[in-house]
Amino acid sequence: MSNSSSITQFLLLAFAATRQLQLLHFWLFLGIYLAALLGNGLIITAVACNHHLHTPMYFILLNLSVLDLGSISTTVPKAMANSLWDTRDISYAGCAAQVFFFLFLIAAEYSLLTIMAYDRHVAICKPLHYGTLLGSRACVHMAAAAWGSGFLSALLHTANTLSLPLCKGNALDQFFCEIPQILKLSCSEWGYLREAGVVVFTLCLGLGCFVFIVVSYVQIFRAVLTIPSEQGRHKAFSMCLPHLAVVSLFIVSAMFAYLKPSSISFPSLDMVVSFLYSVVPPEVNPLIYSMRNQELKDALWKLSQWMLLQ
Repeated sequence: MSNSSSITQFLLLAFAATRQLQLLHFWLFLGIYLAALLGNGLIITAVACNHHLHTPMYFILLNLSVLDLGSISTTVPKAMANSLWDTRDISYAGCAAQVFFFLFLIAAEYSLLTIMAYDRHVAICKPLHYGTLLGSRACVHMAAAAWGSGFLSALLHTANTLSLPLCKGNALDQFFCEIPQILKLSCSEWGYLREAGVVVFTLCLGLGCFVFIVVSYVQIFRAVLTIPSEQGRHKAFSMCLPHLAVVSLFIVSAMFAYLKPSSISFPSLDMVVSFLYSVVPPEVNPLIYSMRNQELKDALWKLSQWMLLQ
């Protein structure tokens, strides 16, 4: 293929060669997808319907669940369809949509996780100023900034990547359209340099968020250690540990996926790592945030009781 204009579709990496394993992967992904829909859907409904949860922390959690639903819906349904129908193809437009929406939702989620660190910092270190610093207007503005930064980042990366001439075939070594895999098909050194510039810009923003999260938690742990009562320290840690677990999983898997040396890059490993940061977080986030949160568990219990009585 001489350039990207002649490409009408891409070929995604198949999970298995035999029909039986393909069907097994379909049912596995279907179960994962339905569990993610149920978990995140319950959190969205519980927060939206329970006025006791109309607080900054739960407003941010609601946004996080919406982003999780969007990100897993961008990649998994197409993988399920390909496994079910024994095909690998995805249209050029479909691939472009996957790249844009996945980057948009992932970048917005990272920004939102940074805002959650700020929420916990204010709640623990400056509790008397919580209502002033995190009022409803401030929360809406911060959430809008997270969504807006995700949109801008996705627009820059998608426009740059899909404008590159592609002359090394149309087969991607991944189960969804991912920028590093598309770049491997490019025959333009200038295109790599342009994408490198966009990546450096994005990394600077991401590093700024990471430093903010680290500094916030250093101050949080200092404040927690000064709390005299064991119950107070336990409550503070219960508020922070779920967020730390989600941030750690998200950052470590994404950094390994995009920053690992090319010498240890091969399709099966790339697929596993991409699965960790694209599918696992939307699946486990509802469990992580609900297991140690009594208010949310109570709201989910009331919601389930109401649904059973209907």
